[in-house]
Amino acid sequence: MMSVFTEKELRAIVRVNKMIDRKIKQGMTIVSPEAAASFFRSRIVYLEHEVFMVLFLNSQNAVIDLQEMFRGTIDGASVYPREVVKEALRLNAACVCFFHNHPSGAPDISNADRRITTHLCEALAMVDIRVLDHIIFAPGAKPTSFAEQGLL
Repeated sequence: MMSVFTEKELRAIVRVNKMIDRKIKQGMTIVSPEAAASFFRSRIVYLEHEVFMVLFLNSQNAVIDLQEMFRGTIDGASVYPREVVKEALRLNAACVCFFHNHPSGAPDISNADRRITTHLCEALAMVDIRVLDHIIFAPGAKPTSFAEQGLL
C-alpha cells in the first residue's frame, strides 16, 4: 500500500517519535488531555491500521511508559482488558490514558469504543487504577476525548 506521506515527511515523523521516546524516558508529566493528545498524535495518526496504545502514569502523572498494546486491521483492533490490567500492575501505574486511531478518517466514538472503554474502566477500578482519558485520532481531524465528552 502506498503511503500518504512523502519520504521527507516520514523522516520527520520518525524524528518526532524518537523525541517522544526520549521525553518518556525522562519522566515527562502529562498535565491535560490536550497536552497528551498533541504530544502523542504523531505516534498514531498516520498509521494505516488501527492500534490501541496505553500511557501508564504514576500518581503525579509522570509517564512511566507508553505501549502499543494491541494492533488490528484497517477498521478495528481487539483489546483485552486483562492484559491492560496486568501490565498496569507490573508497572505499578496509578493511572492510565488510552489512545487509538481510526484510519478511516472519522474520530467519532463508536459503540465498540464505548463498550471497551467501560470494560477497561471497570477492570482497572477493581485494582484502584484511574482512567484519565481515551483519545481517538484520525487523519485530518481533531482528536476526540472521552474525558472532554464527559464519558469517563
